[in-house]
Amino acid sequence: MNNQENFEPNDFGRRDFSMRNFEPQRKQKSEFGKGIAVGTIATLLVVSLMAGGIWLGVRVGSSRHQVSVKREDTTKEAVLQKDVEKKSGAIADLIDQYYYEDIDQNALIEGMYAGMVSGLGDPYSSYYTAEEYASLMEGTSGTYYGIGAVLTQNINTKIVTILHVYPGTPAEEAGVKDGDLIVKVGDIDGDSMELSELVTYIKGEEGTTVHLELMREGEKDNIELDVERRKIEVPTVQYQMLEGNTGLIQITEFSEATPEQFSDAIKDLQGQGMTSVIMDLRDNPGGVLQSVCKMLDELLPEGILVYTEDKYGNRSDYKSDKSCMDIPMAVLINGNSASASEIFAGAIKDYKYGTLIGTTSFGKGIVQTIIPMEDGSAVKVTMAKYFTPNGNYIHDAGITPDIELEYEYQGEDETYNPMHDNQVVKALEVLKGN
Repeated sequence: MNNQENFEPNDFGRRDFSMRNFEPQRKQKSEFGKGIAVGTIATLLVVSLMAGGIWLGVRVGSSRHQVSVKREDTTKEAVLQKDVEKKSGAIADLIDQYYYEDIDQNALIEGMYAGMVSGLGDPYSSYYTAEEYASLMEGTSGTYYGIGAVLTQNINTKIVTILHVYPGTPAEEAGVKDGDLIVKVGDIDGDSMELSELVTYIKGEEGTTVHLELMREGEKDNIELDVERRKIEVPTVQYQMLEGNTGLIQITEFSEATPEQFSDAIKDLQGQGMTSVIMDLRDNPGGVLQSVCKMLDELLPEGILVYTEDKYGNRSDYKSDKSCMDIPMAVLINGNSASASEIFAGAIKDYKYGTLIGTTSFGKGIVQTIIPMEDGSAVKVTMAKYFTPNGNYIHDAGITPDIELEYEYQGEDETYNPMHDNQVVKALEVLKGN
């Protein structure tokens, strides 16, 4: 496994995706005039889990990757006390004696591990079974097996929402739409488990189907769809040229494939005569730390892009080199712009390299480490804070745009047209003024 760090996507805990209080989604965008797709578009299932998490590949017990602990291991001592072991055994005896159905002992043990991490009271720390961890790590490569949709889960209610449906995927072909709430996956209630576990029921072998029951705004009855599972490499960057030689680049997430797609988009737009650019990070839940840093390195001059600090005061800096792209820039953000999106927006703002337009971003300024165990399972623990280049800590605060502007789609056509998007129009006005 590569020892790489990633900012994880997002649990939009700040927004209430309850069944009764459905929040309308921004008008669905069609694929931009020239989107970048690597390989054949088939399907995608992106799991949006936590904002701002760093994934650090460290294998416990491995001679190559050791975890250093700088203080007395009192937690280990606490859980291994004889009275704790005695009580655990007593509970197991009670379950054996009284529980009315057959017992899945492996599930009981996995639940005990999960409960231990849950005892931290931190919604961003969690335990993953081997299957859940393997599924989780698929989400960084840019290649997925599933239906072709970005999912997010409310951290409190467990409601799962379709954040984005990718063009040309089985989800779009079957009629799944942005903003749909997942009521059921087969016979499983959509809010009955963690997203990482629910996804294992949505994903499956290529060519098979998954039955979804969805709740949609404006529809009296739930919608039931059978969606085929296929495999694709994700087009995470889509772009087109607008009036005034202004490029519009939409970044839907930061996967391992995104930097190359981003560079190709910039080169193509420059070849068309681009003199200014709009970066659209709205509804982008985050992704891989190295990816967003590579992209910022292409845009910004030499300096710090983001840095992290742990509880021991250890600091890690992520930097750019001298080369940069010095053209007028606007960055669109909203309350669903999280994690790596906030790294991007925060760096652009601190370097005064562009104008931020929209609404305050999600606000997730803590990072997590994912530590794989020898049996294939993994534990994720919150381990540090991250800061923008100027030292701003954005946790629970988000990044405030330079120009506050609520989204309003001003056209009546069903297909998304950026010239009817009031935030895009405002960005064009700002760039024209430069």
